[in-house]
Amino acid sequence: MPNFAEKTFNCEKELTLSVIGGKWKMLIIWHLGKKGTKRFGELKTLMPGITQRMLTNQLRELEAHYIIHREVYPVVPPKVEYSLTAYGTRLMPILDAMYEWGKDYMEEVLHEDKMIK
Repeated sequence: MPNFAEKTFNCEKELTLSVIGGKWKMLIIWHLGKKGTKRFGELKTLMPGITQRMLTNQLRELEAHYIIHREVYPVVPPKVEYSLTAYGTRLMPILDAMYEWGKDYMEEVLHEDKMIK
């Protein structure tokens, strides 16, 4: 269960950013949304630079906020898979829009900025 007892949000946008903000959470959501269910090692491979500890923490937080589902299979060695929940899936249009905005910004503004200097 999410723990927001000590936090105050001025608007829903702040809450959303609190749930998905940070360097890695949006990437995790993006990969699960675009590439489907993944195991821990597969996610780690998709995100070079993330530490095992950070990935574990981010996955736990996203699970606690009902954004991802963690499925543990009773086999030896243990098999764990991560997928998006319905709430996580609803974030994909937002992330798609952010991707398009960033792509346009990079091509139009940052590219032009480099030419000016």
